[in-house]
Amino acid sequence: MFRNREIRKFAVVFAAIAVTFAAVGFAIQPAAGILVLAVAAAFGTVFYVFTKARYQSIAQLSEQIDLVLHNADHLFIGETSEGELSILQSEITKMTLRIREQNDALKREKEHLAESMADIAHQLRTPLTSVNLILSLLENNADEKERKAMIRETKELFVQMDWLLTSLLKLSRLDAGIVVFQREKIDVHTLISGAVHPFLISMELHSITFQTDVPKEIFIQGDDRWISEAIQNILKNCIESAGNDGKIAIACEDTLLFTEIMICDSGVGFAKEDLPHLFDRFYRGIHAGATGYGIGLALCKTIITRQGGTITAKNHPQGGAVFTIRFSK
Repeated sequence: MFRNREIRKFAVVFAAIAVTFAAVGFAIQPAAGILVLAVAAAFGTVFYVFTKARYQSIAQLSEQIDLVLHNADHLFIGETSEGELSILQSEITKMTLRIREQNDALKREKEHLAESMADIAHQLRTPLTSVNLILSLLENNADEKERKAMIRETKELFVQMDWLLTSLLKLSRLDAGIVVFQREKIDVHTLISGAVHPFLISMELHSITFQTDVPKEIFIQGDDRWISEAIQNILKNCIESAGNDGKIAIACEDTLLFTEIMICDSGVGFAKEDLPHLFDRFYRGIHAGATGYGIGLALCKTIITRQGGTITAKNHPQGGAVFTIRFSK
């Protein structure tokens, strides 16, 4: 406490005043001098006790801040009482709690980033291992037909890796807030037609029956290009699930509260354990043979929710999967 220069100055001035008045008191009458000294001693004692208590409170606040600065898990929160110091203590407590929350959030993000990097490395390693294996087989295989089949398989693996890297780049741009969604009036019929077009040949090759029930003159607000990207990711999932001779249907319903787009397939649907995690990044299902990278649906949800929509997935009562996208009016 006495390391404070202002406290030392105050003590010197107070002592000088007390001695001066005590001397004057003794000069007038000894009892007066004794009274002045007694009052000065009492006042000095009260001031010392009060100031020491304040310094102890300040020391506790300093310790609290120091704990936060050194990322300690313990956070001291003192008892509140009346006075200016309690107000300062309350504000510092709020600040330290906010900093703690931010530190915890950063820690979780760092852990998530580390896990994501490990997942990405694993996702890329799998097709790269296959490519290396195929290349080694190509060197020792003289059969022209088999060589062409291996080259075709290698090209498909490179297409998969290109899609994975592109999707990851899009997700990172969305997470960083770089993407600015346009807010425009979109005709749902035109949107669905444009999103389906790249898959028509693939569905024909796999004999997939495709049906649409999307009336014209139904509109939503959003970014046409990005919403189309989301629908295409769902369609890709549905095509893989439906398989040969499967069925895919898209329907649209317009109400006073929302516009709903439903995409259904005739595949095997989802395992009950997978339903809560379908839109989690890198989640590939509980079955060891689950295909895909766990990126498409996560990207789809990010695109839809960032534009004020919602997306859900469930099993159809008659079999297959049902994806539901809703945009509020």
